[in-house]
Amino acid sequence: MNIVESIFKTADPNAPALMADGVTLTYGQLFKTVEEAADLILESGACKAEGVPRIGLSCPNGLGYVIFALAILRAGGCLVPVASELSPAERDALVLSTGLHSVLIPIGGEWKHALPGDSSEILISGFNSIENGLSTIPAESLRATLLTGLRGAEPLGFDEKKLSAMNPAFIRFSSGTTGKSKGVVLSHESLLERVTVANRGLQIGPADRVIWVLPMAHHFAVSILLYLMHGAATLIVNSHFSGDILAAARTYGGTVIYGAPFHHALLAADLSGIPCPGLRLAVSTAASLPLVTARAFEKRFGVSLSQALGIIEVGLPFLNSDASREKPESVGRPISGFSVSVRDEKGGILEAGAVGELFIRGPGMLDAYLAPWRVRNEILEEGWFRTGDLASIDSEGFVRICGRAQSVINVAGMKCFPEEIEAVLCAHPAIQEARVFAKPHLKFGSIPVADLVPRDPENLPEVILLVKHCRAALAAFKIPVEFNFVRTLPLTPSGKVRRCVR
Repeated sequence: MNIVESIFKTADPNAPALMADGVTLTYGQLFKTVEEAADLILESGACKAEGVPRIGLSCPNGLGYVIFALAILRAGGCLVPVASELSPAERDALVLSTGLHSVLIPIGGEWKHALPGDSSEILISGFNSIENGLSTIPAESLRATLLTGLRGAEPLGFDEKKLSAMNPAFIRFSSGTTGKSKGVVLSHESLLERVTVANRGLQIGPADRVIWVLPMAHHFAVSILLYLMHGAATLIVNSHFSGDILAAARTYGGTVIYGAPFHHALLAADLSGIPCPGLRLAVSTAASLPLVTARAFEKRFGVSLSQALGIIEVGLPFLNSDASREKPESVGRPISGFSVSVRDEKGGILEAGAVGELFIRGPGMLDAYLAPWRVRNEILEEGWFRTGDLASIDSEGFVRICGRAQSVINVAGMKCFPEEIEAVLCAHPAIQEARVFAKPHLKFGSIPVADLVPRDPENLPEVILLVKHCRAALAAFKIPVEFNFVRTLPLTPSGKVRRCVR
């Protein structure tokens, strides 16, 4: 089974599939181009490796990324996204841990690495220009270089035959917010399960025009693949400026926006007055949704933000489409097909309202961790995945994420969550972003400390006023004892705040 075949088997060839830079690709044009690219990858010999070849993709957001990603899968390769922001050392670690056979980069792209030995280059060319009404995508923009011979002789941390037997489609690394990220293996079958069950919540269909603003290297499997599987058009906007996003949405009739709180905050603050009348669903993902952002977005557009929780090992188990206005800080009830529970440290299921670790069970779970190799049955506990998230479930079944189990701060036996404190700090008009973490303390065990990004670096707020602001909303033991003003906060490659303990 190949998920790309499943996408094009049911698609209307005349319907729009991708929109970017004034160009619209129909499903028929996309399929033809993907087939050409897959043939060229096969002709290059990149897929003649032992087992299923793992092919990296280092490409910026755009039509090219989608075409090349689908072509790798269509050719029988296993797609390994390589984010552009990775350092050479991080790229080398990815190559070694995945046993990457080759990597595809667009013409003019860079591949910085420090591994010994030279990589051979094969030019992937021969595409035909895509004629589309008044627009044409030139063949030059669809050419790429395939770098081969990356692996070297290093031993793998997994069994090649066992991996190949899974029919792997995708290897992506978890965000690593609280520790070392893991290589998550997903098969074609698991991907299909994921996009099918996730759409029970999203309800994406052929009439939808999905506004895309997230990095494709981190968000692709249960998003763009889902939109294509269900016949929608994806509108790729390569800009974070609210005016550009809204102008594109108005031009193409955007109906859904799928972004991070960062994007929604920018849109909510937009003063252009540009409406988005066709917007039916606004999804916030990748980080917890601040209440101030949720309220501001709804006031600006008349549509409430639906908070979602995506987990690379699980898929999209939550989307708050039922009570996004009444409970904006909840990720909602589990999407049909998923079961959830909140448990204590001994594994006992907790009553409604109590905070414990979130467990999830459902379709489309990961097939394996790559290195060290662990298959699904060894990872799950009687079918349940331990998320590492601390959460509560209210009497109506709505889940609220309180924080990461590894980042909880224990002050003299009293626990507090960085996310709760950060939300209070970000509600102060002088604070743009906040990161709260535990600092070891001889007497109390640990104490909360805050890194703050001010809105105006030339006009810092007085610490005593920040303490007063926190005191109005937090118990005394939750108030940070140190406030450090910084230019930026450290982020994971997927854009989440990197958690740490000093």
